[in-house]
Amino acid sequence: MDPQPQPPAADSDSDAMPREQQREEAPPGYVPPISPEDVAAVEALLGYEFKDKSLVSEALTHGSFYLPYRSGDSTYERLEYLGDAVLTCLVSRDVFLTYRDLPPGPLTRLRAANVDKEKLARVAVDHGIHRFLRHKAPKLDEQIADFVKELCQYEYHSNGLLDAPKVLSDIVESLIGAIYLDSKHNQELVWQVFRNLADPLISLETLGRHPVSELLEFGQKTGRTVDIFKDGWVKDTKVDVFVDGVLVASATYAQKKEIASNRAAKAALDKLKEMSGQSDVQSAPGEAPEPLDELDRSGALQL
Repeated sequence: MDPQPQPPAADSDSDAMPREQQREEAPPGYVPPISPEDVAAVEALLGYEFKDKSLVSEALTHGSFYLPYRSGDSTYERLEYLGDAVLTCLVSRDVFLTYRDLPPGPLTRLRAANVDKEKLARVAVDHGIHRFLRHKAPKLDEQIADFVKELCQYEYHSNGLLDAPKVLSDIVESLIGAIYLDSKHNQELVWQVFRNLADPLISLETLGRHPVSELLEFGQKTGRTVDIFKDGWVKDTKVDVFVDGVLVASATYAQKKEIASNRAAKAALDKLKEMSGQSDVQSAPGEAPEPLDELDRSGALQL
């Protein structure tokens, strides 16, 4: 009997390579450059005219746009890296000079609030930049649409209640990086472009607080025991908040446990404020915590 053909050895070079590297290079012309009309539209949104128009195409091209071929060099990742560093430097300088007596802790919070994923995603949506994103990622358009729909509920920032698609903040950072390169590293010009796009910047007066941090601080100041139970999230995407052993609030969010935790904490804070009849859940110094006996599992707040 003739011997059966053997499969290729498992340690061959092709098997050892990551899937991305195993893909073929895209044929010439497979990924077209962005149209001149779209370049002009993006420049109008940014208030900046590029000398090197190819930077616009690169800054708006997600790696998935090359599928089923291997992503080429012209994706936004390197420009995003540069833009992230430039924005961090420029916003750090701005808050430092604006708030000359503010200690490092609040300065860091102010900077983070103005360059984090949600704030930059808001910039992309508010100016319609997201409409020029080039990608083939499944369900990404749906995720962006959901974010746009929920965005109007929060004037400045949701403080962890919204799940902003990272790609939106990525393209803002990549465009900032592109402007920085195209302008020969002109930081003042880059700052002017970003300042106009991000207006209004989050200030000390509009800076919100993270609901989980606020809830835990409330527990410390009032002598109450706050527990956030996340064990059920894997099973039913739900997070529960207990105060002094009583279920106060629950929230569900399937995509990320962190978002569910934040929403549960916010719901608990709202319930505690409602119970106390105050806009602030913090008790006055020396004041005894309000009892939670009237709350039980059947009356717990659901988000």
